[in-house]
Amino acid sequence: MAGMKVNGTSTRAIWRVAGQPAVDIIDQTALPHAYRILRLASLEDTAHAIRSMQVRGAPLIGATAAYGVALALLRDAGDAALAKAVATLGATRPTAVNLHWALARMQAHLAPLPASERGAAAWREAEAIADEDVAQNRAIGEHGLALLRPLAEKRGRLDVMTHCNAGWLATVDHGTALAPVYAAVDAGIEVRVWVSETRPRNQGLLTAWELQQHGVPHTLIADNAAGLLLARGEVDAVIVGADRISANGDVANKVGTYLKALAAKEAGVPFYVAAPRSTLDFACPNGEAIPIEEREGDELRVVHGAGSDGRPAALRQLPAAEAVANPAFDVTPARFVSEVITERGSAAAHALATLYPEECGA
Repeated sequence: MAGMKVNGTSTRAIWRVAGQPAVDIIDQTALPHAYRILRLASLEDTAHAIRSMQVRGAPLIGATAAYGVALALLRDAGDAALAKAVATLGATRPTAVNLHWALARMQAHLAPLPASERGAAAWREAEAIADEDVAQNRAIGEHGLALLRPLAEKRGRLDVMTHCNAGWLATVDHGTALAPVYAAVDAGIEVRVWVSETRPRNQGLLTAWELQQHGVPHTLIADNAAGLLLARGEVDAVIVGADRISANGDVANKVGTYLKALAAKEAGVPFYVAAPRSTLDFACPNGEAIPIEEREGDELRVVHGAGSDGRPAALRQLPAAEAVANPAFDVTPARFVSEVITERGSAAAHALATLYPEECGA
């Protein structure tokens, strides 16, 4: 499966700057209206990028945090500096477990080393995490294709519905939920993607942007149109990513995912979740134990886009004093998930131990 491209050029969502102690990212808060590259050169830069959602998507957050540790150790590679970097980055986003997985891996790898060796080792480990993410997502694409191909053969085409953005912009490359879609396109299957806008951050616009870059036919829909399309039989499968999957198979993902799972169940449409090992939290017993991030209210009160002159613009749709609730995620119970697609294959959500027996003593 080929890597993703922007304007015809192969591109990752994060990469180390050649010959410099810095990484570049795509500023996802500027998309889809502008394609802007930002340089991260410090711990503070990295923490801000994660917190402000300049980078987003659980796998990409994890990889970015790993690079953030490497950047932090440029100034000071001592024990206190390492602990501070891990704590600072760990506090940026509470729900995506990939963040804490990557930081724990970096700390375990670096802590036993003398300070003089930590800087170079941190860069190597961060790049290993990024490269592994690419390989895992490529494998998710192939395993997901095995599930999607029979659906396409029934009708001679494939209509897939997504929620949020779990494409290559949410990972280092290939994506999670969109990896099987890209694999299907590469295999010559006629595909159309129903792209849910995903209010209030509108990450569906990022999905539409990257599908357009890859030449995949797609149609953007309002979130609340999903149930109607599923009921009409216009969707062959729903496929989403995840920010954390608990040991019993409950899935935390962008708010609105649960409603799609309910509608898919009623319509008899398979509901797939695609996620790498770093998203699986075998230490978390169930969905009730997953922390749900509450984001600030102006994400609902203020709409961001482009003005008539094409420049970034903001429109206030609610008074500043209007009370709003803004949970960023919801939890879909395992019983509504048809299969979880990982780099090792797919399994029922409640049976992930069959894929990772070493993690849970199965």
